[in-house]
Amino acid sequence: MELLANKLRPKKLDDIIGQQHLVGTGKVLRNLVNNKKLFSCILYGKPGIGKTSIAYALAEELNVPYRFLNATINNKRDFDIVIEEAEMEGQMLVIMDEIHRLNKDKQDLLLPYIENGLIILIGMTTANPYSKINPAIRSRLQIFELHELTTSDITLGLQKATKHLDNLEIDDECLSYIANVSSGDFRSALNLLEIAYYSSEDKKITMDVLKNINSKPIFFHDKNEDGYYDTLSALQKSIRGSDVDASIHYLARLIEADDLDIIYRRLSVIAYEDIGLANSSIGPKVMAAISACERLGMPEARIVLSAIVIEMALSPKSNSAEVAIDAALNDIHSGNCGNVPKHIKNHSLEYKYPHNYKNSYVKQQYLPDNIKNKKYYYPKNNKFEQAMSKFNQSLRSEK
Repeated sequence: MELLANKLRPKKLDDIIGQQHLVGTGKVLRNLVNNKKLFSCILYGKPGIGKTSIAYALAEELNVPYRFLNATINNKRDFDIVIEEAEMEGQMLVIMDEIHRLNKDKQDLLLPYIENGLIILIGMTTANPYSKINPAIRSRLQIFELHELTTSDITLGLQKATKHLDNLEIDDECLSYIANVSSGDFRSALNLLEIAYYSSEDKKITMDVLKNINSKPIFFHDKNEDGYYDTLSALQKSIRGSDVDASIHYLARLIEADDLDIIYRRLSVIAYEDIGLANSSIGPKVMAAISACERLGMPEARIVLSAIVIEMALSPKSNSAEVAIDAALNDIHSGNCGNVPKHIKNHSLEYKYPHNYKNSYVKQQYLPDNIKNKKYYYPKNNKFEQAMSKFNQSLRSEK
């Protein structure tokens, strides 16, 4: 039996859910269809938001011969067959899923035919094409980014889909629930609707039926794709930006993804990269929180993580340590170094031992001669760094 998601695959742009910036009146893909002209392109965006649907709708509306290939599954012989068919037809539209996984052999095979127009390629990917697709392919294809679907988009699509399920009974609350737990993935929403329809009594879908099937939202958390790292990035940027509520939201998403190790690693980075010397106790506190989480496990670990993330978001911020080391590394890489001063070389008899002097400080040169006045560290305006800097300056000013 054909799945509902496939049965409802749009055959024209008017049937596309959302993506009006591409398929709406006067927009680029609509105009290409109206002008009966298509160019090779990449459709880029999250799963279940219409990439495949748009590709098939373009093929149907333009009434051109097309073939579907997967860059990973289909082998070189499959590609050869499509090229042979294209030569017989005069031109062929190739719809290719996972184009970011296209290897060099297949690229080399396709490139000349894309360039001479024998093959029009519509590539689809959830990965960022600017970083994941080979420049040789990317430079020959126009990139169109699809937007995330709203709950309203998905609800509208579900309302249309209900007309294709005989004797279905479902209310607006249930449709809204399906739209919300799908987290922008329309294909997932259709699948949940169809499973609920066939697993319900007398084709009546209730909240109990839906929650027994799926009570968790579907997040875009594939570790091989951008969405997973987007969430990690959002967590770090929310903590850096001192937004407690956003920080907790993205922490919750990552907890639902069930990968505590990557949360531990990211929090450890944030402690030193973004908070640093403004709250020098935060690094050990993060380590203590990680240790507690490992001892407790889930679900209690969520409380520990929540507490440390809240403190990190509320903490004063400083990236002075990162700026200082990067500036020093830049000097090293550019050859701006010089020799270690003679008096601080190993076993030097000219070295002045600071602990033999008042306040354990004695004035002497430590940097090489050619950069002896170089300054790498610039304290940020927080209590700890200002206090330490003031103390350091007082030492240097003493005679």
